[in-house]
Amino acid sequence: MKQRELGNTGLMLKAIGLGAMPLSISGRPDETQAFAVIEAFVADGGNFIDTANVYCLDDDDIGHNERLIRRALDSLGANGRVMVATKGGLRRPGGAWVVDGDPGWLRQSCENSLRALQTDCIGLYQLHAVDPKVDFRRSLEALVKLQEEGKVRYLGLSNVSPAQLEQALDFTVIASVQNRCNLFDQQDFHNGLIDFCQARRITYIPYSPVGGHHGHLRLGQEPLPQQLATRYQCSPYRVALAWLLHKGRHILPIPGASKVASIRDSLRATELKLNAEDIAVIDRLAGQ
Repeated sequence: MKQRELGNTGLMLKAIGLGAMPLSISGRPDETQAFAVIEAFVADGGNFIDTANVYCLDDDDIGHNERLIRRALDSLGANGRVMVATKGGLRRPGGAWVVDGDPGWLRQSCENSLRALQTDCIGLYQLHAVDPKVDFRRSLEALVKLQEEGKVRYLGLSNVSPAQLEQALDFTVIASVQNRCNLFDQQDFHNGLIDFCQARRITYIPYSPVGGHHGHLRLGQEPLPQQLATRYQCSPYRVALAWLLHKGRHILPIPGASKVASIRDSLRATELKLNAEDIAVIDRLAGQ
């Protein structure tokens, strides 16, 4: 329960990562609090942080989250102990989220991320989303070229379908897939993507693993998670994360956090062992 291998790379990571987006988007905490969240994560053994160049307010703020993480890790002397995964393939005009998988933009995004993270090689670089206006192969070619140049070590995909993953695997090695998944949104369990990732030794990284903003609120109100939290003497959020961890040793959730208490609670999900009956009940929750 405590560790996950990244793809088939031999690189072992703490089974709960940190989704750093809440530290840089609208409503973000001040830098002191953001640093405290990252410090608590690292202090409790966390070694995988997920970010993106577009975790910011708008196009004028591109790279905010990456720069924040780099400064925090610098201050902790933790650069060599934490893998920072980032993404390219979106823009933030006026604060909107716009997909752009153009090869030129992907290269520019990667170069900017290298500078923001102050590194010469990004450990895991992910295509943020498939752009329907651009041939998927052209986007993949751009990523592979960056990898060949030594600017990216491993490649990942985000917000993809099973068919898109299979198409990508015909072209290159994919270490990870990052999609939305939680006990209220179990689509990737039902469409076979999570099982396919396991069979191909691809790490599945659920984002919004406790439901995102609205799901987070729902999780605190639904009777079943509340009942299970009482039974296991923990928070319902920890139950939600532990459920994902029980569903496969290739699953590495990345809960977002803007408070120290939240990330500390999330990291303790690796210690929570749910019984088979409770896992089965949670499996049925999305259909209710």
